[in-house]
Amino acid sequence: MSSKSLGKVKSRDLAIFTRQFSVMIDAGLPLVQCLEILGAQQPDKGFQKIIAAVRTDVEQGATLQTALAKHPKAFNDLYVNMVGAGEAGGILDLILQRLSGYIEKAVKLTGKVKGAMTYPITIICIAVTVVGIIMVKVIPVFSQMYEGMGSALPVPTQVCIGISNVVIHYFPILLILIIVAVVGLRQYYKTVAGRLLFDTLFLKIPIIGDILRKVAVARFCRTLGTLTSSGVPILEGMEITARTAGNVVVQNAILKSREAVEQGRNIAGPLAETKVFPPMVVQMVGVGEATGALDAMLGKVADCYEEEVDNAVAGLTALMEPMIIAVLGGVIGFIVVAMYMPIFNLANVMGKD
Repeated sequence: MSSKSLGKVKSRDLAIFTRQFSVMIDAGLPLVQCLEILGAQQPDKGFQKIIAAVRTDVEQGATLQTALAKHPKAFNDLYVNMVGAGEAGGILDLILQRLSGYIEKAVKLTGKVKGAMTYPITIICIAVTVVGIIMVKVIPVFSQMYEGMGSALPVPTQVCIGISNVVIHYFPILLILIIVAVVGLRQYYKTVAGRLLFDTLFLKIPIIGDILRKVAVARFCRTLGTLTSSGVPILEGMEITARTAGNVVVQNAILKSREAVEQGRNIAGPLAETKVFPPMVVQMVGVGEATGALDAMLGKVADCYEEEVDNAVAGLTALMEPMIIAVLGGVIGFIVVAMYMPIFNLANVMGKD
C-alpha cells in the first residue's frame, strides 16, 4: 500500500521517528532491526504501515534512500536526499540527528505562527456568531415594535433592520454563495496562476506579509544550510529548498538564483537580484561563500530570522487583541444605538410636547 493511500504523516511524528532512528543507528543496531522496533512502537497506524513497507524494501536489498523515496507523502525530497548523502558518506546517524533537529525547528516555527492565529480567529468566529444571533433574534423584535410608529426610522435603524431581513430571508442563498466562493478560491489557489497571485498578495499584507516573508527566509536558510552541511550538492540543494519554500514567489526566486549558479555565478548575487531576500541575508550568504562556511552562515541567519518571527508573532498578537475587541465593541455598539434611536427620538418629541 502506498503512502498516498495512507495519508500524510504528521511532522511531529516524523521528528520523533527520526530522532529515535538516529539514536538506534548511533548505538550500532542493524538498519532492519531499527525499522522493526520503530514500526512496532509507532502509534499512528498509517505511519506504521509505511515503516513496515520501508523495512521490507530494505530487507530485499534496497537502499534506505530508495525505500523512503517510494513514500513521498511521508518523506519529502529533502529527507530522502539527506538520507542518501548519509548512506553514501557513512554518517547516517549524524544526518538523521540533523534531520530531526531541522524538523523539530520547523514544527516549532509553524506552531508559533498557527498559535498566533488561533486567538484572533476564535474571537472573530465568536463575534460573527454573536452578531448573527442579534440580527436573527433581537432586531426582528425591535422591527415589530417600530412598525406602528407611523414615522420614518433613522437611517442607522433602517440599515440594521435591512441587514437583518436579508440574513433571515436569504440565509440559505448567502450560505451557498459563501461555500461556493470558498471552494472556488481554494480550487483557484491550487492552479499555478492562483498560487502565484495569492502568495504575492500574502507577502504584501501589512505586518502579516512581513512575518510570512521572515518565515520563508528562515525556512530557506535552515533547509539549504542543513542540506549543504550534509554533503548534498548546492544545485540539488537549491532545487529541493525551492520545492519546500512554502511560497511560490520565494520558490521562483530560488529557482532563478539556481539557474544563475548553474551558469557559474555565486549564490549571493542572484539572490540580491530577485529583490525577495533582505540585504542582510544576501550579505551573510556572500560572506559564507567567501569563507567556505556557507552552511554555518545559513544556520546563523535561520536562527536570527526564527527569533525575529517569534518577536513579530508576539507583537502581532498583542496588536490584534485590542483591535479585535475595539471592532467588535464598535459593531455591537452601533447596533444597540441604532435600534434605540427611534425610542430616543420619540422621547425627545414627547418632551417637547
